Amino acid sequence: MKQTALPEWYEDLRRRLSDMAEKLPSQVQPWQGPDRVLRPEDMGYQGGMATESIQAAMDRLSREGGGTLRLSHGDYVTGTLVMRSRVCLQVDRGCRLLGSLDLKDYPEHICRRVTVQDTHMGMNQALIFAEDCENIAICGPGEICGRGTQENFPGDETQHGTPGRPFLIRLVDCRNVHVHDLKLRDAACWMENYFNCDHVLLENLTVRNQVNYNNDGIDIDGCRHVIVRGCDVQSGDDALCFKGASERNTEKVLVENCRLYSSCNALKIGTDTQGDFREILVRNCEIGGVAQDPLGIKHPYSDSGISLEMVDGGTVEEIWIHDMQIHRAWSPVFLRLEDRGRRRPDQPRPQAGTLRRVILEDLTGEDNGPRGSYMLGIPEKPIMDVVLNRITLRQNASLKPVTRDEDFDDMRGIYPDAHMIDDRGDAPAYELWARYVDGLWIRSLKVETGEAEKRPARVLERQVRTC
Repeated sequence: MKQTALPEWYEDLRRRLSDMAEKLPSQVQPWQGPDRVLRPEDMGYQGGMATESIQAAMDRLSREGGGTLRLSHGDYVTGTLVMRSRVCLQVDRGCRLLGSLDLKDYPEHICRRVTVQDTHMGMNQALIFAEDCENIAICGPGEICGRGTQENFPGDETQHGTPGRPFLIRLVDCRNVHVHDLKLRDAACWMENYFNCDHVLLENLTVRNQVNYNNDGIDIDGCRHVIVRGCDVQSGDDALCFKGASERNTEKVLVENCRLYSSCNALKIGTDTQGDFREILVRNCEIGGVAQDPLGIKHPYSDSGISLEMVDGGTVEEIWIHDMQIHRAWSPVFLRLEDRGRRRPDQPRPQAGTLRRVILEDLTGEDNGPRGSYMLGIPEKPIMDVVLNRITLRQNASLKPVTRDEDFDDMRGIYPDAHMIDDRGDAPAYELWARYVDGLWIRSLKVETGEAEKRPARVLERQVRTC
């Protein structure tokens, strides 16, 4: 059987992203600073709330040229800590930094540069905060725990603001950031938010965030020169998510050798996509559902394994995702291009954005479905140039009534996650359902299901140009 020829841009994109991945480690360096060490005890700490002593030590280190602030004597309870340039916050083995249970200990930090995140989402509280810092680090091998359970920080799940539920880490407009060899647990909201940062290195992090709503694992928003490697994430919401609410571009990103498990989306771009996303390489990762949700807030399956959503006017392009294992994802792959157009109140509504030049290859996995993979553009703006190559997945059969493409309108204004079709049924096809796609190369795509499956393998009926 003659194989489908791949597009001219395919090899060029793989070569350029491989070159980027080789160069990034020399550009994104670990934290380097003076050997000087201070402890809270050096600032008079004798127990109780440690916020003032830790902050005083951090401020002093920064003023005097930098160094390491070590937490080395058991548990330290604090409210918001404000990171300073040239400082490494280290939690020693057997020690913990614990978030205060009093919301008054988390004062709002309104960033100087107004963005969509501030105007639309109001996320201004965090246990660890930094703005306009350089050469900063947070490391272990100890633990930082937000103690962010619903009992301690109640609130509803929301697609908008999350008042009263602080992030664990929020770093804004920073340069040369290194977070590594650390256990992060139980935020009241998102665990980590890196917002318009340059040269970010995240490695060997263990993230457990399943005790409240909006429990994302790692959120990278408008950052450039980023490496995420060796991280093990289990989250109630998105495990690793790239966003554009900073209205800055996300470029030159390498993600490798990670485990990303979620009750929502394991690997995601969106939904806030006001900036551009390009030159992103993800490889050698395990992704999908969490296997168990210890508090029963959600479910053990992920809505999607890989989710690329361009809905706010930016551009997603030059994405290569390969050598991935996808397990327990109701939709192993989900692509959505729409024109939600979320922006700041003072900005004009953007036109529909662009989603193009995406390579998904060497994907395997078990216990997926039954919703199925699908990709949806809109009539006036199709998704463009997608390669599916060497994909073999096992998927559970759908037991819902079979749907057809014509059963679905263009679904404008629906929140763009893979569960957006659940009130109507599973996808019309078990292998791939696509509409409004200009340039779809399917080199090898095989999805195995049980005998109960009644749907066709593929439905590509509405303005899909296969190549």
